[in-house]
Amino acid sequence: MSKYIVEDTRKVTTHRLVEMKRKGEKIAMLTAYDYTMASLVDGAGIDIILVGDSASNVMAGNVTTLPITLDQMIYHAKSVVRGVKRALVVTDMPFGTYQVNADEAVKNAIRIMKETHADAIKLEGGEEILPSVRKILDAGIPIMAHLGLTPQSINKFGTYGVRAKDEAEAEKLCRDAKLLQDAGCFALVLEKIPAALGTKVASELDIPVIGIGAGSGVDGQVLVCTDMLGMTADFTPRFLRRYADLHTIINDAVGNYINDVKACDFPNEKEQY
Repeated sequence: MSKYIVEDTRKVTTHRLVEMKRKGEKIAMLTAYDYTMASLVDGAGIDIILVGDSASNVMAGNVTTLPITLDQMIYHAKSVVRGVKRALVVTDMPFGTYQVNADEAVKNAIRIMKETHADAIKLEGGEEILPSVRKILDAGIPIMAHLGLTPQSINKFGTYGVRAKDEAEAEKLCRDAKLLQDAGCFALVLEKIPAALGTKVASELDIPVIGIGAGSGVDGQVLVCTDMLGMTADFTPRFLRRYADLHTIINDAVGNYINDVKACDFPNEKEQY
């Protein structure tokens, strides 16, 4: 019996994701930042693993995604790729690695691909980053785009609230989505936008649209693995569904270990050499 929950164990590619959209098959995507978690997530049959710059928050304890460096993202991505057999692995380009100019962007994108062996990269932004998008695509590197709430621009927004609620911003998002598709991006992430807008964008694009807080009318969903597993007890956005309570389980396990050590109950006779 296959260890995968899904029946199709073929390697996921950008071409297969478009195929899934055409067939109406929803796409499941999660983040991972290390070998062990990547092995578990991939083994369950996830379609896409995102090595997100959310590692800045989850792994390093930073308040925003901005501080994480290119070297740190490469380290996390290399660790993830070693644990993956089936999923498509996408690596975030961190803040400052593609906004300066297109030449710098393609240089950094090539470095990510060569050193991590990831399958694709992800960039935040629309029309304003098109020169970098086009140059990276011309180098043969697949790009997943990201619109809506773009955490690398949090200081510009000043809030993590829902984006594109007003008509002007919604129209820009739709326009940017089509520009990114026309440029050659293979997929688009929409974060924290009205559900109706998410449905509209997904219906108008030929490429898969993955949502996080973008409603059920898109082609797939993505969550941060530690949030979905209930390890971050204090993070409770509306779009998050917890599928486990690892915060409590881990706390209890560590507490029991401490008690056993202090009571001289661990190790017992069978746990010694």
